[in-house]
Amino acid sequence: MTTPDAVTTPEAERPTVRLTVGQALLRFLANQHTERDGVERPLLAGVMGIFGHGNVAGLGQALAENHLDPEPGERTVPYYLARNEQAMVHTAVGYARTADRLQVMACTASIGPGSTNMVTPAALATIDRIPVLLLPSDTFATRAPDPVLQQLEDPRSPDVSVNDAFRPVSRYWDRINRPEQLIASAPAAMRVLTDPAETGAVTLCLPQDVQAEAYDWPVAFFRHRVWHVARPVPEPAALARAAEVIRSARRPLVVAGGGVVYSGAAEELRALATATGIPVADTQAGKGAIDHDHPCSVGGVGATGSAAANALAAEADVVIGVGTRYTDFTTASRTAFRHPDVRFVNINVAAFDAAKHSAEMVVADARAALPALTEALGGYRVPEALAAEVAEVRAGWDDVTRALVAPQGGALPAQVEVFGALNDLLGDDDIVINAAGSMPGDLQALWRARTPSQYHLEYGYSCMGYEIPAAMGAKLAAPDSEVVAIVGDGGYLMLPQELATIVAENLKIIVVLLQNHGFASIGALSESRGSQRFGTSYRTRNASTGMLDGGPDPVDLVANARSLGADVIEAAGIDDFRAAYARAAASERTTVIHIETDPQGPNPPESSWWDVPVAQTARLASTRDAHQRYVEAKRAQRPYL
Repeated sequence: MTTPDAVTTPEAERPTVRLTVGQALLRFLANQHTERDGVERPLLAGVMGIFGHGNVAGLGQALAENHLDPEPGERTVPYYLARNEQAMVHTAVGYARTADRLQVMACTASIGPGSTNMVTPAALATIDRIPVLLLPSDTFATRAPDPVLQQLEDPRSPDVSVNDAFRPVSRYWDRINRPEQLIASAPAAMRVLTDPAETGAVTLCLPQDVQAEAYDWPVAFFRHRVWHVARPVPEPAALARAAEVIRSARRPLVVAGGGVVYSGAAEELRALATATGIPVADTQAGKGAIDHDHPCSVGGVGATGSAAANALAAEADVVIGVGTRYTDFTTASRTAFRHPDVRFVNINVAAFDAAKHSAEMVVADARAALPALTEALGGYRVPEALAAEVAEVRAGWDDVTRALVAPQGGALPAQVEVFGALNDLLGDDDIVINAAGSMPGDLQALWRARTPSQYHLEYGYSCMGYEIPAAMGAKLAAPDSEVVAIVGDGGYLMLPQELATIVAENLKIIVVLLQNHGFASIGALSESRGSQRFGTSYRTRNASTGMLDGGPDPVDLVANARSLGADVIEAAGIDDFRAAYARAAASERTTVIHIETDPQGPNPPESSWWDVPVAQTARLASTRDAHQRYVEAKRAQRPYL
C-alpha cells in the first residue's frame, strides 16, 4: 500500500532499452556479483562456447558486439573458443571449484549434439555441487520451420526437445520461450548458482529464434546486483545436541569433505583437532582440509582410504561429518563404520546431506560452525589411549607410503612412484588434477596434501576426460599456480582436444600422461570380481582368436599431443621423470610429460571394501570364487539407523 506522499512511476514511463534476448542475457550476467566475507567479485568469469546455427546469430552476435562495439562502461566478458562441448563444461567446473564456487563460467552450444554433449558434465557439476551456467540452444519457439536441422521430433508432444535431457541433471532448468520470461528466470538462476546448499548445473534453454528477438527491457534489470553468499550459523540447540553426542564419545572421528574446502574452513578444522585431539580423515573432495603433517590427520577414509583412517573408522563410536555427502567410497559401501552403536553428527550447509545416516544435524556453514563447536566442546579431549593409537597408525601408514612411492627398481615404474615424485615436486600453492580410474584411489591413499587448494580430484561422477579441460579452468582461476593434470592413456583418449584450446589461449599447464595400454582400474576390478581383465587392455584384434588379444594398440599419444600444439617430453624411469618435470616447470608453454608405467602396480594395500556385485551363477571358476568372497564381505554392510 502506498502512502499519500508516495510518488509512483507508471510502468510505461520506466526507462527501457531495446536489446535482443542474447544481448540482454549477456548484459545481465555481466552485472551480477557475489560477496562473501566483505569481498565482492564478478559472478561471471567468462563464457565458453562453440557456435552453430542455433547460437551464432543470437548469443554469438551478443558476444561479438560486446567485444567489437561495447557500450560505454560496458564490461567486456572474456570468451573462450572450446573444441568440445563436454570439455568446455569440465573447464567451467574446474574454474568454479578453484574459485571456491564464488565465480562461474557460462557455456553456450548450438542445438542438437552441441547441447547434448553438455549433459554428461552437467551431471558431474550437480553431483559434485559445483556451479556452472549452461546455455544450450533450442529449436524455434514459433515452430515456423519445424522440424529444423538437428531437431528431435516427439510425436507425443511438440514441446519436447533434446534439452529436456538436462532436467534431471540440473538444479535449475527453464526454457525461455518469450523474452519477458528471462526477467523472472535469470535472477532465479543466479540464486541457485550462488546458494552453497543448492548449487550445481543451472540450465537456461534458449530457442534460436528467441535469442535473436528484440524486446524493450527495463533498464533496472541490468543494474549492478550483488548476491551475498551466506554463512549460516548453527542453531544453538542443534549445536548443544551435537556437542553432547561428541562429549560422550570415546573414539570420535572427523570426516572432512569438500564443504570444508569451499567454505575456507581449513584453519577452523585444524583448531578443532588441536583443541580436542579428535583424528581427522578426509574424502576425495576434502583432502587438504587439514594438512597431512598435523598430528590428528589420518588420511583418506573408505574404499580407497589409508589403513590408518580405516582402522580408526572401524571402531569409531561417533563420526563427525563436516561438509561431506558420504558417497559409497567414503563409507566403503556402508562397511567402514563398524562400531555396533556408532552415531553420526553432521555439519553441512545442506540439510539433505546433514540428515544422512540418522545423524544429529547441524545445518550450517563449516567455517561458522567449527569454531562454535570447538567452544562448545571446551575442555573435551580424546582419551590418551586413542591419542597414542592415532600417533601409532599415522606412523605406520607413513612407513607404508614411503615404501610404496620409493623407486621399486622394476622395468617400468609403478604409477605410485610417479605420484611420490610429483608430491615432492609440487609447491604448496600448486594444483594437481585427476579424475576417474585407479589413480584417484592411489592418490587418496598416498598424497600428502599441504594446503586445501593443492588437491583437485573429480570423483563424484568419476568422469574420464575431466583432467585436461579442468586444468585449463583451474589455471584461469589461479594463474600464478602451477597446474598439473595427471591422466592415463584411457582418460587422455577420451578428451585431449582442449590441449589445442589451452595452447591457443597461451596458457601454461603440465600434463603428466601415464601410459599403461588400457584401463588399469577396471582391469584390476574385473580380475578381483572373477572376469579376468576381459576387455580392459588396448590390443589389436587377433585374427586367429577373433579377440582383442593381439599386439599392443599402435596409437602414438606423443605425436597426438604434439599435433595439438603442446610440447612433449618423453621420460623413461623416475629419475628421468624428475628431470622432465623440472624442464616443464621452467617452460612458459604447455608441456606433456609422457611416461610408461607398470599396469600391475604395486598399489596401496586394501584396507576397505567397495560393493560391486558379482554374478551369482557362472561357468568360470574365477567368477564363482569371487562371488563367494563377495557374499562374505557383504555381511559387514549395514544401514546406519
